[in-house]
Amino acid sequence: MPEPDAGARSPRQPTIRDVAERAGVSKSLVSLVLRDAPHVSDARRMVVLEAIAELGYKPNAHARGLSRTKSDTIGVLLNDLRNPWFVDVLEALTATLHASGLSPVLADSYTDQRVGRRSVEAMLQQGIDGLVVVGTTPEFDAIQAAAEVIPVVLAGTRDPKLPNVDIVVNDDAAGAREATQHLIDLGHTYIAHLSGPGEIGQLRLAGFREAMIDAGLDPEEFTETGGMSEESGYAASRRLLTRKKRPTAIFAFNDIAAIGALSAAADQGLHVPSDLSVVGYDNTYLSRIRHLSLTSVDNGNFAIGVQAGRFLAERLEAPVQLQRIHLVPATLEVRGSTAAPPAGK
Repeated sequence: MPEPDAGARSPRQPTIRDVAERAGVSKSLVSLVLRDAPHVSDARRMVVLEAIAELGYKPNAHARGLSRTKSDTIGVLLNDLRNPWFVDVLEALTATLHASGLSPVLADSYTDQRVGRRSVEAMLQQGIDGLVVVGTTPEFDAIQAAAEVIPVVLAGTRDPKLPNVDIVVNDDAAGAREATQHLIDLGHTYIAHLSGPGEIGQLRLAGFREAMIDAGLDPEEFTETGGMSEESGYAASRRLLTRKKRPTAIFAFNDIAAIGALSAAADQGLHVPSDLSVVGYDNTYLSRIRHLSLTSVDNGNFAIGVQAGRFLAERLEAPVQLQRIHLVPATLEVRGSTAAPPAGK
């Protein structure tokens, strides 16, 4: 009888990744099936179980320990905690979740991407019962996959577009119209807009365009992609303010981008508001700092957080129901960063 080859390796044991690839699903879904989590459809559960049987996969002790079906934890995915708007919404959201006996687990999509961590997948593997997505993030595919197995609520964003996912947003088009009309009423005709991402960005751009066209002004001449960050707002504003023909007012996608515009104006030797008016959006605490005194659209940050928490708690009790969209009214808070244009402009 031949001796076994000492160099031969024992067959590799199949992993969750192998099961996911065989079933054509995400690793997160496999993990949910292993712990018999609710909200997984019978068809998808069967596909995973068949792949497990075909591969002979045996869950490890940790996976077997995930057998309970409810954790009372809710994942909260934010795009970038450097933006104070997220902090404002988070305060109301967490208070509402706690009042419902639920505990939030936070993830910052911006930071996690930089270190290679997949935020949504990691939270699903921790056993969250639901997910609240706060603000527009690039993790569309992961959010869509999560919505197939747990309740998901979008707060302050309309992306990605998914059925049976509740949405809580500000009336962005109306808010942008009001901000632009404020500048028009002051006498500005050279008005720039720093546009932002996603459908929220498109709605604010649409509101800006509508007000400009109604006033007989060109909405395209000074429109720039401004993004969501101070850096992108600065870069876009610098491009506008170094033109031979420059705007006398800038309406930014959010307060952070507006602060970038303030910095760009200072670098060009322009004074706000005598040389340049600036309007932000979100009415964060930054806009209320006295030396900034930024005119900004209040999009009901606290109300958005409260309603998102309520929707999520209700979805846990009744997962199968039609999508609900809750619009929070917008109001303009006028401060010291806007005034009539310079004489002759």
